[in-house]
Amino acid sequence: MSGWTSALNVIKTLAPTIATAIGGPLAGGAVMALEGVFGITPKSDASTEDRQSTLAAAISGATPEQLAAMRKADQDYALAMAQAGFKDTETLASLVVQDTVSARDMQVATKSLTPPLLTLTITAGFFGLLVMLFFVNVPEANKAIVYSCVGSLGTAWLVAVHFWFGDTQTSARKTELLAQSTPPGIQQ
Repeated sequence: MSGWTSALNVIKTLAPTIATAIGGPLAGGAVMALEGVFGITPKSDASTEDRQSTLAAAISGATPEQLAAMRKADQDYALAMAQAGFKDTETLASLVVQDTVSARDMQVATKSLTPPLLTLTITAGFFGLLVMLFFVNVPEANKAIVYSCVGSLGTAWLVAVHFWFGDTQTSARKTELLAQSTPPGIQQ
């Protein structure tokens, strides 16, 4: 996952609109835009982690021309999003916030037991599997499946934690936008 984190930092720098979309419900289109830059055609059964790993490898070995193409793809993506009614990255980022707020509002209104039980199950499964890996020697034939399960459960756990405690990505983006803004009353 650290390869994807490094790649995401490059994407945030060179393609901020695509990076913003990756964190929300329009992630599929953003990932496809990046895959197009690198000529990647994912398999129909490729998981999100597989696609992220492939993109991370492509970005880490990118040529200057590919990095320039990534910036151009971001401009094209921003134009397409503007035509679809998303005027800027803040509008795209607001989709993530709206999605989370609506899920939390649903939980407040219904007081459903499903989210807390699902969170407990995912947490127990994820950390139980991690502890098991310390004590059990996984056969070579099963390592890929077990490690894929660990990655999937880790992702699910992060989503569950995000549901209950919020997101630092949105907060980080807000801080970045505030740093770039001009305070009221100051002329440029």
